[in-house]
Amino acid sequence: MQPARRPGGRSAKVRAAVHDAVLELLREEDWDTLSIARVAERSGVHQATIYRRWGTLPALVDDTVTEQLSKGSPVPDTGSLRGDLEAYATRVAADVAGPLGRLYVRAAHIGTSGGDYETYMTDRALQLEAMLERARRRGEDPPELLELMELVLAPIYYHAIFFNRPIGPEHARTYVDRLLRLRG
Repeated sequence: MQPARRPGGRSAKVRAAVHDAVLELLREEDWDTLSIARVAERSGVHQATIYRRWGTLPALVDDTVTEQLSKGSPVPDTGSLRGDLEAYATRVAADVAGPLGRLYVRAAHIGTSGGDYETYMTDRALQLEAMLERARRRGEDPPELLELMELVLAPIYYHAIFFNRPIGPEHARTYVDRLLRLRG
């Protein structure tokens, strides 16, 4: 007889506790004070467990960011190219402007060569390509993924990184409008 499996199990509980601790600490303190020791103390998970599972602080932050992004920003399917692009752009703008926005931007900068974040970005690119392909099948003329990234997504992040002034939903829709006008 096999032992009963717990939904989520201990591993999922440890991961959730550690992720929560990372997010809490980054909301309360400066990025530079974050350490595995502080995460262990806050989460109640032994440092050795954290090192065994994640290995380094950047890998831990990478995993935390990836989990948050995966939960928070689904690629929309509204039935129209404009609707999909506007919904996605306004969601990204809201994420960057939200309490975890600086974490996302900082993690993308420092974090990571390889690992979960790179996998997330590859998966996200595939999801965006699927969104653009849906538009093609509907007879619309969508942009290339690179155009979407350069003309809509990059300016959203640029405002957050260099101006320290995230944009709102109307501004995000303006980028979509420019992209579609260039296509038309």
